[in-house]
Amino acid sequence: MATKSELEAFFIHEFPQANFRIDEVGNKAATISIEITHAHLRPGGTVSGPTLMQMADAALYVAILGEIGLISLAVTTNLNINFLRKPSADGRLTAKCRLIKMGKSLAVGDVFLYSDHIEDPVAHATGTYSIPPK
Repeated sequence: MATKSELEAFFIHEFPQANFRIDEVGNKAATISIEITHAHLRPGGTVSGPTLMQMADAALYVAILGEIGLISLAVTTNLNINFLRKPSADGRLTAKCRLIKMGKSLAVGDVFLYSDHIEDPVAHATGTYSIPPK
């Protein structure tokens, strides 16, 4: 298992390009968030699909590492996302992950993405990660 502070240090060292904040991690779950800037928008003034997918994938990774420890070679094998409504172009985007299955070689979870100023989720994703053998 990895704590929030261990994960924050891990991301600074291993993934310095990661620009999200870890809000909570533990109990087969994680919540991360990002402040939306102009760089996250696409034409039409909405948050881009790649930004939403990045946050869903990162939330899964954080939740999984929270359970198995700092194993950097755990990798995404599947990510499916449904875009439900237009996210707000300002404020925070929050990804809330819940792990459905933690096996020896595969982990499966779902992620709801929320946008400031919008009560209902703006996207829902499911994903599978491959966990390397010990």
